[in-house]
Amino acid sequence: MRSIAHLPTFGALLMAALVPPCAGQAGGPLRLELRDFGRDAGWSAWAPRDEIRPRCYVDTAHFRSAPDALAISGGGNPAEYGGWAYTAGGIRGSQYYRLTAYYRAQSVADQAREIVARIDWLDAQGLRTGQPDYAYESAAEGDWTRVTLCVPAPPQAARARIELTLGWAPRGTVWWDDITFGEAQPPPARWVRAGTVSLHPRGAPDNLGAWLRALDRAAEDKPDIVCLGEELLLEGSSRPYAGAAEAIPGPSTERLGEKARTYGMYIVAGLTERDGATDYNTAVLIDRHGRVAGKYRKVHLPREEVEGGLTPGGAYPVFDTDFGRIGLMICWDAEYVDAARAMAVQGAEILFVPAAGGYLTLLKARALENHLYVVSSGYDVESAIIDPTGRVLFSTLDSGVDKTMPLNLADRFMDSWLGDMRARFHKEIRRDIPLPDEGPAGRPPG
Repeated sequence: MRSIAHLPTFGALLMAALVPPCAGQAGGPLRLELRDFGRDAGWSAWAPRDEIRPRCYVDTAHFRSAPDALAISGGGNPAEYGGWAYTAGGIRGSQYYRLTAYYRAQSVADQAREIVARIDWLDAQGLRTGQPDYAYESAAEGDWTRVTLCVPAPPQAARARIELTLGWAPRGTVWWDDITFGEAQPPPARWVRAGTVSLHPRGAPDNLGAWLRALDRAAEDKPDIVCLGEELLLEGSSRPYAGAAEAIPGPSTERLGEKARTYGMYIVAGLTERDGATDYNTAVLIDRHGRVAGKYRKVHLPREEVEGGLTPGGAYPVFDTDFGRIGLMICWDAEYVDAARAMAVQGAEILFVPAAGGYLTLLKARALENHLYVVSSGYDVESAIIDPTGRVLFSTLDSGVDKTMPLNLADRFMDSWLGDMRARFHKEIRRDIPLPDEGPAGRPPG
């Protein structure tokens, strides 16, 4: 099977036949600025099949910078898929390239999936080499959205085919403008020292004190962030949930905050939160200054917690730190795909999971399917650090163990068959199809 995959497919041969003459520079670093589409040669409309070809035209009435923009319209066809393409020559294998493009959309329901900018890398014969790279990072700038991509060309690349696409948006229109493409420096490393503490208190009068002493030990490795366990005040005791519930911020977050401030690190910790007459199983994020930076209330409650009087949360927040965006889950949440997926869609790069029990396999699955790091702290499940391929970098069930590891959030995790899976996750995930409603008595309809 592996040898067959390296043969050119019919689609690749067809692409080679359709590639227009290369645009590029004869010498020096490649730098293209594509803004005047009435004069810039090389753009051509394309689609996989004529039956699904969208309407592509140069629009002089809508643009970001004068005098025009590349427009793509669905034309009422629910199967439409295609757009504009431009092929640049002079590509150097393994050199980094940056693509920046701006779009404005109208009547496009799921812009993250239906509006795509990507680079398809071609060799000297015009055949695909490596895998296409998708521009999934975006930011709003007024009425326009900027998409960016900075990636290395595959070693055998000689050309770059820039594709700007609208797909499956029959009533939609997208305008593309101010497109730049050229050589770039590799993005800087984004290191974070992420730690986990494995501790199994046995009902000591001051559970939190044991965790604070564990933080003193963990701090010797100079972590940027440390994950502690679920419901710290209850582990190893027979106290009811309400007996350990307190406000957030409150006395426990104050004590945790002192450690965070002393060591200049973030802390993720599981507590039982009291809010009025309501109790939640909550994970709290303490920042480097000792302040409560956010909290997540456990959404998926097992029956034991429901019977104990806890109330489920109703949101999947993410939190921006000085090293990246993170999400928090708690224990039973890992049994379901929803929480990790919702946080990944919002750009979380690491999930921190305080957990009483569960399965390491599920934690690996949440990392792999969402292409992000997972750091857990468990009692009857492993305290673990897992990379975006689902590979376990560290795990332990032993008490009294802590581990800090450096993680580079700028690393790309490439599948040789499929490419950059983080980018594909963001561009191909279906967020537009809701789960079917259940019928009477919990039975599916029909």
